[in-house]
Amino acid sequence: MQLTMPEEIMLLLLDDRTGRPVGLPPPAADYAVAGAILMDLSLSGHVDTDLARLMLTSSTPTGNAVLDEALGMIAASPATTQDSRHWISELGARGERLRAMLLDRLVAGGVLRAEEGRFLWVFPDRRYPKAAEGTAEVKEVRGRLRDIILSNDIPEPRDALLIGLCRATGLVPLLLTPPELEETVQRVDEIADLEELNRSLSEVLRQLQASMVAFTGLA
Repeated sequence: MQLTMPEEIMLLLLDDRTGRPVGLPPPAADYAVAGAILMDLSLSGHVDTDLARLMLTSSTPTGNAVLDEALGMIAASPATTQDSRHWISELGARGERLRAMLLDRLVAGGVLRAEEGRFLWVFPDRRYPKAAEGTAEVKEVRGRLRDIILSNDIPEPRDALLIGLCRATGLVPLLLTPPELEETVQRVDEIADLEELNRSLSEVLRQLQASMVAFTGLA
C-alpha cells in the first residue's frame, strides 16, 4: 500500500505494542495530521503556502478521501487570504473525523487491524494493532526517518517535510532512543529547515501550541 503523509503520521501516532494512540498532549496529534495533509497537498501541486497565506493552485481531486475533504474545504472558502495557521486550525477541528478516515483506510489496506474490547471490563476500547501483512509499512516509516536522521545523507523533500512535522509536533522521540535524540538535535534541525514549507508550517504549529498553552493556563 502506497502511504500518504497523513497515513504515515497516523502510524507514528499509534503505539506499536498496544495499537492505542501515543500519549501526546492535545491537540498535537490533530495538528500533526492537519500539517501532513497540507504538506501532501503542497507536494501534489494543489496548494502553495507561506507565512502570509495559503493559496489554492489546483482543485482537481486527488482520489484520496482525506486529502479531497481538505481540498474541498479550501476550495469552498470565500476568503483568499487565509494563512496556514487558519487551515491547520480548521483541519485540526475535524481531527477526530480525519483520524477515523485515516484509520479506516489503513485497515482496508491491510496495514492495521481494528480490535474491539473493553477497558476495565466496562468502557468500549478500540485498538489498532499492526496487521501481519502491514508490518513492513510500519517499520518502513520509522526506519526510513530514523536512518535519515542518523546518516549524513541529504533527504528527499517529502522526508524532510515529515521530519520537520515530527519535530514541530513532538514525534521525534518516537523515532530515536534517548541517547540518539540527544546527539541528533542539530541534525534534525538541519533536515527540518531544508524546506521552506517546513519552516512556515513549523512556525504556525509553534504559534498554535503556544496559544493553546496560554489559554489552558488562563482557564
